[in-house]
Amino acid sequence: MLKTKSVHSPIEPADGWRLLVARFRGRGLPVDRYDVWMANLGPSETLLKSVLAGEIPWKEFGKRYRDELFAPAAVDADNATIKNHGQKFTLRLVAKLAEKQNVTLLCHCAEDAKECHRFLLAKLIEREIG
Repeated sequence: MLKTKSVHSPIEPADGWRLLVARFRGRGLPVDRYDVWMANLGPSETLLKSVLAGEIPWKEFGKRYRDELFAPAAVDADNATIKNHGQKFTLRLVAKLAEKQNVTLLCHCAEDAKECHRFLLAKLIEREIG
């Protein structure tokens, strides 16, 4: 089962694997707040700053965030056979884990946040499951 919550919310046994999916770990955040930090699943610093500053609307953020996740990595130019295709492999891994056990996607946003990339990421991963 795939869930989302704030990294600052209480830790519960039902969380299962707790994945911090933020570009930044956060100064002073104890490492026992998450099991694995997957910075590659967080939005880029530029994109995050743009939405937080109100320079782009949430809908545009969502589109650009998805584009970032599926953009081929720069290293792909050197690989003729196997391409990275962004974070597709990582998304598939998280989807497979969530089929067998609880996985919680964590971000620094408040628990009651209405707009957070962890919700967009969960939808993308759920498409891999379904």
